[in-house]
Amino acid sequence: MSLLDTVVHEFRKEAFLISTQKSKLDLDLIHDYLSKRSYWAENIPRGIVERSIQNSLSFGVYHHEKQIGFARVTTDFATYGYLADVFIVETYRGQGLSKWLMECIFNQIPELQGFRKWSLATADAHGLYDQFGFTTLAHPERMMEKVNFKKYS
Repeated sequence: MSLLDTVVHEFRKEAFLISTQKSKLDLDLIHDYLSKRSYWAENIPRGIVERSIQNSLSFGVYHHEKQIGFARVTTDFATYGYLADVFIVETYRGQGLSKWLMECIFNQIPELQGFRKWSLATADAHGLYDQFGFTTLAHPERMMEKVNFKKYS
């Protein structure tokens, strides 16, 4: 059994909840947002979304039990974490929920502490992630990637 199967955390703030309990996730909402409203996963098939959630530590953000946000961390739970698919639905933005979600992920989850490296990709949320110590690559010449530019169809 992996840590993905056993790590469950919940945090409350007024009428809001952040939970890593996968059974609470609204897969319809997550897939709809990622496939239709995100720039990074346009047209992503539902099966790929489900598999990505199954193999990541996933965070749901809820208002009165209704899911309004999401993020996931791909990790080995020892040295590295990759933050992905972060969103708060449009009608709930501007309330500090993204910042609270990042505070929970980076400061409140014991299994995610002490990593040697975190990474993420963003086109428009640099200000949020700067607050949590993210910077541009210190040595981009050391980094490589293999990208399939074929979009989901």
